Amino acid sequence: MLDLFKIMTKHFLNLKDLTKTEILDLVNETMRLKSTEKISDCLHGKYLALIFEKSSTRTRVSFEVAMSQLGGKASFLSTKDLQLRRGEPIEDTAKVISSMVDGVVLRTTKHSTLEIFSENSSVPVINGLSDLSHPCQILADLVTYKEINGDIEGKKVAWIGDYNNVCHTYLEAAEILNFELRIASPSKFLPSKLKESKNLKIFDIPSEAVSGSSLISTDVWVSMGDEKEAEQRISAFSKFQVTTDLLDCAEEDVIFLHCLPAIRGQEVTSQVMEDNRSKIWQQAENRLHAQKALLAYLLS
Repeated sequence: MLDLFKIMTKHFLNLKDLTKTEILDLVNETMRLKSTEKISDCLHGKYLALIFEKSSTRTRVSFEVAMSQLGGKASFLSTKDLQLRRGEPIEDTAKVISSMVDGVVLRTTKHSTLEIFSENSSVPVINGLSDLSHPCQILADLVTYKEINGDIEGKKVAWIGDYNNVCHTYLEAAEILNFELRIASPSKFLPSKLKESKNLKIFDIPSEAVSGSSLISTDVWVSMGDEKEAEQRISAFSKFQVTTDLLDCAEEDVIFLHCLPAIRGQEVTSQVMEDNRSKIWQQAENRLHAQKALLAYLLS
C-alpha cells in the first residue's frame, strides 16, 4: 500500500486540497492498484456513506465497487430519503452521519453544501460532484493521460465548450501540475474573472485551441441545472463541437476524453467517440481505480 503522508485536511472537496506530490502519488497508486490482481482488504470494517442529490452512474458505481474491492462497505443514500428533505439542517445531518460511518461521498448541487457538511463532519468528506468542481473525475483523467502519454507537466490540454465544474477542476490541475489549459468557448459563458495566465489560454476558435495539444476534452453543453437555458446553449455552442477534423488539428498523439454521459451529435460526434484516439472507456474504468487509491489514502 502506498505510504503517503497524511493530507493536512482530511476532506477532498477540490483538487487544490492536494499538493502536487500528493496528486502524483495518487496517480501512481491508482496505476498500481489497477495492475494488481490481488484484492486488498485495507478498508476491512470501514463504512462509506454515499449521499447524492443528483443522479449518477460512474461516481456511484465506482465508489460502491471500490469499497467492496478494498474490503469495506458502502451505503447509498438519496437526499430524498433523508431528513434533509423535511428541513433538517445540513450541519445536523453531517454530525449524525459522520458519527456512524468512516467517510462520506457527497454529490450535491451547491458547493457550499459540501463546505458546510465537511465543517461539521468528524470523518473525511469527498466531493462526488458539485456545481463548482469534480476533482474525482480529474484524478481519473490524469491517470488515463499518464497511461498513454506519460507525464502531463509542460503539455497542452484543450477544453472545448462550456466552462463548467470539470473545466474548472482542469484549471486547478493545470496550475498545480504546470501544464497549459487552452479553453475554447463563447465568451459570454466564461466567468468574468477568468484571465489568461502562464497555465491558461483562452480562444474563440476551437482549432486554434487544440493546436499543439495532446489531450482534448469536453462535456455536455447543458449541465444538470441548466435545462432552462438548453435552447440558448445549444445554439451558442454549435461551433464548439469536437469532430475528427478537430482532432486532426492537434498533436499526432492526441487523446480525447469525456467525463460522460455524452450527447452524441452535440458536443461530440459519434465518430469521435468511436475513434481510436478516443480513450473514454479507459477513462471511465479508471474512475474505479482512482476511487480505490483515494479511499485507501483517506480512510485507512
